This record gives sequence, C-alpha cells and structure tokens, in this order.
Amino acid sequence: MSDVNKTVQKWHASFRKATDFDSWGQLVEAIDEYQILARQLQKEVQATNSTGFSEEQKKTLGKIATCLEMRGASLQCNNQIKEEFKLEDLKKLETIITNILTFNKEFPFDVQPVPSRKILAPGEEENLELEEEDAAAGHGSADVFSPRAPAAQGTLLPRLPSEPGMTLLTIKIEKIGLKDAGQCIDPYITFTVKDANGVDLNPAQDTPVASRKEDTYIHFNVDVEVQKHVERLPKGAAIFFEFKHYKPKKRFTSTKCFAFMEMDEIKPGPIVIELYKKPTDYKRKKLQLLTKKPLYLHLHQTLHKDS
Repeated sequence: MSDVNKTVQKWHASFRKATDFDSWGQLVEAIDEYQILARQLQKEVQATNSTGFSEEQKKTLGKIATCLEMRGASLQCNNQIKEEFKLEDLKKLETIITNILTFNKEFPFDVQPVPSRKILAPGEEENLELEEEDAAAGHGSADVFSPRAPAAQGTLLPRLPSEPGMTLLTIKIEKIGLKDAGQCIDPYITFTVKDANGVDLNPAQDTPVASRKEDTYIHFNVDVEVQKHVERLPKGAAIFFEFKHYKPKKRFTSTKCFAFMEMDEIKPGPIVIELYKKPTDYKRKKLQLLTKKPLYLHLHQTLHKDS
C-alpha cells in the first residue's frame, strides 16, 4: 500500500472516530478529534513538497477541514447558532475522504478552504534563512517565504463545556522577558499541548499580537483555554509556549524561543517558567536555556471544576 493510501486510511479512521464520539454525545472528545483532523488536513494542503495529492485534491481537503471546524464550532456553542453544521451533513463527507484520490464531483457544501498560512516546523526557519542567503546570491527564488502571520486577533478557542467532576484549565499569558524585547516585530505565542512523544493532544492556538512592550518585557495579558480536561491529559504530557516574531529581512515568522509546563506544575496561581533555545524540543530531551539572565515567561493558572 502506498504512503498516500495509508494517509487516507488514517484520515478516514480519525473521521469515523470523531463522528462516533459526536453521535454518542461525547462532545468534548468529538471537538478534540474534529480539530486535530482539521489541522492534519490543513498541513497537507499547505505542504509545498510533492505529497501525492493534486492541487484540486488539496482544495477539496481544505474544504473538508473547514467543515470539520464548523461542526466543532457548532458543538462548542451552548446556544443554537444560525449557521449550525449538522452531523448528518458532515457524514456525507466520509465517502469523499475515502475516495479523495478519484473524487471529481462538485463539493456538496458551499464553503471555502481555511486561509492558508505558512506553518514552520521546528528548525525550519534556520533552513529558510539559508535558502534566502542562496537566493540573494542568485541561487533560487526569494518568493518562497511566508507573509506576516497570524492575523492580529490570533486563533484562540473558547472554553470547553463543563462536565461534572472534571477540571478545565485557563492559562493567562501575562508577559515574557527578553533582552531584545523592543526589537521584536508582531510578537505572538503559539500554544500547544503534546504527549510524551511530541504528538498533538489539542489543536494549536495562536495568541493575538502582543499588547505592548516595556523595557525587557513583552506583555500579552491574554487567556488561553486548554482544549482538554485536566483529568484527560495523559501522563508525561506538557503544555508548550513558542514565542514567535516576524523577520522583515527574511520575510517569514520565526520561533525565537520556547517554554513548557509539565503536568505536576498545573496548580492555581502564578507561575514563572524558563525559556529555552529553538528549535522546539517537544520530547524535552535536549534542552538548552536561552539565557543565564533572570528572564522568564510569566503565567497565571485558573482551574475550573464542575462539582
């Protein structure tokens, strides 16, 4: 079986898992699965190397991702919303996913693919810097770099519905200390939750661009809602904060440093965590402190328990 067929099979299994949760009324799990699958499809759509999918197929995958996000959003709204995307409608996409390599009909819903933006893998920005140096010397095109991203308002998600006996976590990102804070353009933080192997447990969220800079601090003062109940986070999981900023000369958004919180650090109140050098090490095996100076990421945690 080809790699492409294996990928399609994996997507189909994820789709079935999500819709099963949905039909059983396990909404929190369904939302998780919809968002994770949508992100996987978006990554495929944005892949610049040859992945075995045509541009037309990628466009269809992008539309499926939009529908998954719309269904997830429908489940997150306690009130009925006018543009609710129903489960029975979503199930119509199952045959399109399984037959994506031969699908040539009109897409059943009038939706547009989620707007693409460059997703840089850990360490990828270093490669791009080398590519641009080559381009400047006449060895290739300088038009491969991403525009400024993300949108200024960020991509933060609302708090999940409460469940009896379960705990939700809100993390306020207050500020980050950097010696060159004033020089960072359009700084923001990407928030992810990973298992011990570095696999996504939640969809990634981007904060809005920082609200202000002051001396060696960049202030965010923004709440991020963890998209999984604390009790459902597996042993060895960690919450990552990747500080990113725009490099006008390079014309792409780069990760400057990262920080993380482990499960035993989840407790109400303020917490200050250390900053590490890029590339982001999701497995936490080879960590290098960014600086010896007393500069940190300042957070405040709030736990919500529905008794």
